[in-house]
Amino acid sequence: MSWSVWFALVGAAVLISLTPGAGAINTMTNSIGVGWTRSIWGILGQQLALLVHIAVVAAGVGVLVAESHMLFEVIRYAGAAYLVYLGVRQLLARPEAVDAEAPVVRMTAWQMFRQGVLVNLTNPKAVVFFLAFTPQFIRPSRPVLPQYGVLAATVVVVDVLVMWFVFAVAARGLRRMTRTPSGQRRLNRIFGGLFVGVGVLLASVH
Repeated sequence: MSWSVWFALVGAAVLISLTPGAGAINTMTNSIGVGWTRSIWGILGQQLALLVHIAVVAAGVGVLVAESHMLFEVIRYAGAAYLVYLGVRQLLARPEAVDAEAPVVRMTAWQMFRQGVLVNLTNPKAVVFFLAFTPQFIRPSRPVLPQYGVLAATVVVVDVLVMWFVFAVAARGLRRMTRTPSGQRRLNRIFGGLFVGVGVLLASVH
């Protein structure tokens, strides 16, 4: 991949990662609940899902998903349902007594990683998006596999940096609200509503 193409890829990846979505909401929720440092586990889970999407597109299955209306609809509604489930669970969460220095929500690294994978993996629009996105940066006249490797590495690194140093850091400013029951309820409503809203949007927009 030439430097000019790679710089264009970096710029596009930054803009894409900065666009708020389910991954950003999940990252902010984790950052508020368990702290900025440990929120990386959810972010890494989201990256695994991104790699799966890229691999699917690279293998040509993305064409099948884009052309198979039934398959697309099944995956799309499954993803929407999972986001709504996360939102409802957040809305119904009860405030907890917390130590002044302790995180509010106790989640293991594996739980955050698994949730991050599912949040991004159940979004079929990502497959269709990468199907349209990747050809802009792949040159058939050159070895394709190394180009996909560069593309995947670039997208993942950019997304980790944006999620961890933009969305997770922004969420730290809301941590003080988690120290009181009323603040916890308010944040649960905010992020629960965002998850439900994204899920409904995913299900309704064609």
